[in-house]
Amino acid sequence: MTVFAPEILPWLLLIPFIGGLLAWQTERISAALPRWIALFTMLSFFIITCLLWLQGGYSGGAVIEAIGNTPQWQLEFQRDWIPRFGISFHLALDGLSLIMLLLTGLLGMMAVVCSWKEIDKHVGFFHLNLLWNLGGVAGVFLTVDLFLFFFFWEMMLVPMYFLIALWGHKGATGRSRISAATKFFIYTQASGLLLLIAIIGLVLISAQTTGVLTFDYEDLLNTSMAPAVEMVLMLGFFIAFAVKLPVVPFHSWLPDAHAQAPTAGSVDLAGVLLKTAGYGLLRFGVPLFPNASLEFAPIAMWLGVFGIFYGAVLACAQTDIKRLIAYTSVSHMGFVLVGIYSGNMVALQGVVVQMLAHGLSAGALFILCGEIYERLHTRDIREMGGLWSRLRYLPPIALIFTAASLGLPGLGNFVGEIMVLLGAFQANPAAAVLASGGLILAAIYGLIFMQKAFYGPAKSAVPLPDLSARELSILVVLAVLLIGLGVYPQPVFDTSVASMQFLNSVYSQSVLPTVPTAGW
Repeated sequence: MTVFAPEILPWLLLIPFIGGLLAWQTERISAALPRWIALFTMLSFFIITCLLWLQGGYSGGAVIEAIGNTPQWQLEFQRDWIPRFGISFHLALDGLSLIMLLLTGLLGMMAVVCSWKEIDKHVGFFHLNLLWNLGGVAGVFLTVDLFLFFFFWEMMLVPMYFLIALWGHKGATGRSRISAATKFFIYTQASGLLLLIAIIGLVLISAQTTGVLTFDYEDLLNTSMAPAVEMVLMLGFFIAFAVKLPVVPFHSWLPDAHAQAPTAGSVDLAGVLLKTAGYGLLRFGVPLFPNASLEFAPIAMWLGVFGIFYGAVLACAQTDIKRLIAYTSVSHMGFVLVGIYSGNMVALQGVVVQMLAHGLSAGALFILCGEIYERLHTRDIREMGGLWSRLRYLPPIALIFTAASLGLPGLGNFVGEIMVLLGAFQANPAAAVLASGGLILAAIYGLIFMQKAFYGPAKSAVPLPDLSARELSILVVLAVLLIGLGVYPQPVFDTSVASMQFLNSVYSQSVLPTVPTAGW
């Protein structure tokens, strides 16, 4: 089997940016050409990440181990960039980042395919923004220099702004599209400012104690600081990631953004953009500030529990199916927050599965929303009904993804949520018991969606076109992957175990000597 050299990492990062430029410049030749270029680009990205996964070596302590609290990577590429300020072009790959890159490549392809017929204006510029957004996401998952990480963290927001503002839902007014895009941009930019301040503070404190100015993640891991300073800097990182996750009360941008975004934008937003926040907490937020994270963990877990209930209750009250699914994302990301701050291997591996499963199921549900809108020209669930008798393939496939969203056993979401709850019970039994009540509310909003949209008397006798081969193939692939993840999640565990072992070892070395209780 081919063993990739570290130089594959910058090329993997460049692929979406090069593909986006080519798609933009070839629009004048043919309207179809940008679509094919974008599809080939994300297919190439996905194939390379699959080959990296097949290369193996991600499980076990041989790949990522705690050596002086410094991780070791499967692949690592580093070149000096701005040495005067300790900034380097430092990319690294481990099991956690690989899983996130696989999800990015897969949903990137699905976003291109599902928008094949929907986008008919400025096709080249659309795919430029879509691919550059995905490139920014890939940069977040690959970089381990905090300056470079911040660059990609902010860079991926600009293309998403244009996706919402220029190609927002056809039923929305231009003002509402722009308002939703502006709200998204302001929220994320404000949180990015906090992140930048926290990064600079961490770097300056490290320089004071070591005499070396550096933005490198590995060097900053061992920074010693006063408890109060550590707490302040940790909160800067936490709030920045909480806005993107999103955590209540920083969530209000998400339903508006989803309601106005094109289908591909919603797939990208729910499937991979939200996962950058969970990844940021796992990679940077907790390991850089383990003692402050321990102290803050009970608050974070209760915020997650509140988000689970808040998102689920509001989902039950929605009439717009895209807003309904957006609020379910708030609820599901509450499980991610609970798992991250439970601080044990069971919960941490459950978080990885939950992020992967939610990306697949939420992405598929937003694709279904787009397909329903193309046929009914409405997203109002009150104007639907009886679709099971009017369509052959769409309703049963919608049932699969709705069942996944409510955590039905045998599907990927169940594995992630049950592992998070098991791990959380070790750390905070009361929070775990209450969080499990969110599964009941998930069943309620799932049944509301299915009953109002697909059962009951048909609103019209006019026949509707069923799913095309293109539409059906997207959903079948995602359904098979969700079922596979629910039945046999072991490959995900094996790939992520070493990354989570390193994270757990940081917790143990930093806090267990002073906190003799189990878990957190």
